[in-house]
Amino acid sequence: MNKLLKKMIALAGVMLLVLFLAAPAMAADAPSASEPAAQSETQQDNSIGLKAVATGIAVGLAAAGGGIGMGLATAKTTESIARQPEAEGKVRTTLMLGLVFIETAIIYALLVVILIIFVL
Repeated sequence: MNKLLKKMIALAGVMLLVLFLAAPAMAADAPSASEPAAQSETQQDNSIGLKAVATGIAVGLAAAGGGIGMGLATAKTTESIARQPEAEGKVRTTLMLGLVFIETAIIYALLVVILIIFVL
């Protein structure tokens, strides 16, 4: 339990570090009133930057979550087969079904990212 807590704290620290490093990308200069064309260009540039940050975070979280889930499922399946070799077929079928559901969630995240990039 202590080891898991340390890993969770380390992961939270890394996520906070990434968030703090992304903050300058989200910062914007105040536009001057004498340049309205520059204001719309600046807003468009900020929009592109925010889209890039959002898509990077979304794909990263989806891939990380999916990778962890697939790894845990594979590990538990291997343990199960080692304990009961006669149930290998049923366990493997269940594993494949679970991996398909995990992969589907990752593909949905990819579709959301594509929508963010091209529609918003």
